[in-house]
Amino acid sequence: MTRAKPTKKTKPAAEPARGPNYRIAIADAHAHLFAVSTCIDAPDASGQIVTLPSWTPGSYLMREFARHIVEIRAATPGKRRPRSVDLVKLDKCTWQAAACAGPLVIDYLVYAFDLSVRAAHLDASHAFFNGSSVFLAVAGQEQRSHRIDIVKPAGDAFSGWRVATTMTGESVSPQGFGTYVARDYSELIDHPVEIGSFQTIRFMACGTAHDFVISGAVPNLDAKRLAADTKRICETQIRLFEPSRQVAPFARYMFLTTAIGEGYGGLEHRSSTALICSRDDLPRTHHPGREDSYRAFLGLVSHEYFHSWNVKRIKPAAFVPYRLDRENYTRLLWIFEGFTSYYDDLTLVRAGLLSENQYLALLGKTINEVSRTPGARRQSVAESSFDAWIKYYRQDENSPNAIISYYRKGSLIALALDLRIRFLTHSKKSLDDVMRHLWQKLGAKFDEGQDVGLGEGEFAQAVLAATGVDVTDDVARWAYGVGPLPLAELFAPFGIKMSFEHAAQHPGLGAKCAADPLGCRIVTAYDGEAAQRAGLSANDVVIAIDGLRITHATLARVLKRYSAGQRVEVHAFRRDELKRVTLALDEEPPSECRVSADRGNRHRSAWLKESA
Repeated sequence: MTRAKPTKKTKPAAEPARGPNYRIAIADAHAHLFAVSTCIDAPDASGQIVTLPSWTPGSYLMREFARHIVEIRAATPGKRRPRSVDLVKLDKCTWQAAACAGPLVIDYLVYAFDLSVRAAHLDASHAFFNGSSVFLAVAGQEQRSHRIDIVKPAGDAFSGWRVATTMTGESVSPQGFGTYVARDYSELIDHPVEIGSFQTIRFMACGTAHDFVISGAVPNLDAKRLAADTKRICETQIRLFEPSRQVAPFARYMFLTTAIGEGYGGLEHRSSTALICSRDDLPRTHHPGREDSYRAFLGLVSHEYFHSWNVKRIKPAAFVPYRLDRENYTRLLWIFEGFTSYYDDLTLVRAGLLSENQYLALLGKTINEVSRTPGARRQSVAESSFDAWIKYYRQDENSPNAIISYYRKGSLIALALDLRIRFLTHSKKSLDDVMRHLWQKLGAKFDEGQDVGLGEGEFAQAVLAATGVDVTDDVARWAYGVGPLPLAELFAPFGIKMSFEHAAQHPGLGAKCAADPLGCRIVTAYDGEAAQRAGLSANDVVIAIDGLRITHATLARVLKRYSAGQRVEVHAFRRDELKRVTLALDEEPPSECRVSADRGNRHRSAWLKESA
């Protein structure tokens, strides 16, 4: 990593004591099994304890990775053969070995068939793993240096396989197999690994090497366009946080991307991200492709890259350090996920990848989603952040009535704060200054071992320090309350108008519906609206209105025959029982938010075109 020259001589940081050595190999690709070994040279004399994390940072759900260990045993070397060591399981993710002199070797098999960005996946086409799902933490040695040997699989079927990771290589082959090192356990599990036959696209952004590593067939991939567009995203964000030096907080970066038929998601890491997407979301040569889908993918790329600063290095105090065997509660995810969601599309505008009108249309869509969610009137984004572990990541049919997304509403709070700060300072200060302040105060020394988090009540103070604007009351109302945001008022000085229109020209059932072989299935019956008032609920399948059969495809056409307030007879199946209810149709609420701009506003131009 390139850093400014120190003003005085300092002693180099001492290398931490040697910790565990890991070895990971493919035991059986068809059975989706990794063989992992953890070697502990100096185990705890009273009996070494080891633990596998129960969640992975960035995805706030207890995933219980230990459930994928299908076989585990411990031994210590003997003169002729290894001697077995008793290994007792203490709880869902913790084991303790009997006292031994060491070295202690723990061998285990991990079932890896989670085709997502959060855990591990292995088959005959590729291998991928997050360290949190495969590497045991050795109690008492988490702060020591760790080594990992990634073993090249034997056989012609794997002859073309390579390794992609941003972990530091100590002794590796040209294909990437060999020994890697990490300063501590936290760093070990923060470098995901892709193994297989993948395509690599390299580009430089502000002098730092970046690689797009794409696993999965993508015929006619327009690699040049993907690299050029991503380069603009990366440089825009680097300049935002480091306008003078324009230096990234890492020596290199990788976008580890798995392209499949249908998929979408990402998980951030300190110098890489794991992405999953539909191959049709990627740009193709000689084919226009799905431009909206490609822009959405670029938004995902932008989101995860922004996390390199916001949440990986600037983070809540509750995450310093991560406790990986339990939930880590914070009311600030609306800042770390919501602000990142604000900047992901804003970056695309500033990088010239999204027009002003396209961006305003996306804002309208987000405003509409938040305003149409009944849960926004019950749960604040601070509460949503705190309850992410049990609510946001575990949604059910009633979730729209009970919760609000700290991603979506958090992004609108970021928008509101940005506009407020810009208006009060005549565009001399902005939320960009707040992010730079947090970076310098909390994040810039992360890679030097100084990990400091943002306290639960410190955000408004940071805004005041960075901009001179007191947003204490705004934060209290917008983030800790459930009222609507005054976006129309905040937009006005920037020459932007916001209005709500009726997209549906018919009354409604007051429910979210989906197709079903029998008719139209209710996914969510919105609180207090027509379907719920009549006694219908989630999973009921509406088959007829006033004696005429309906489907999900014909529902809107049928409802156009009626007016709001009219009573209709509805037949629906609940499980295998036929129900008949009388339902008074609701007037459909405004369901389309339009955000539009007039011509030539210098404050808007400073907002949307500013990059430092």
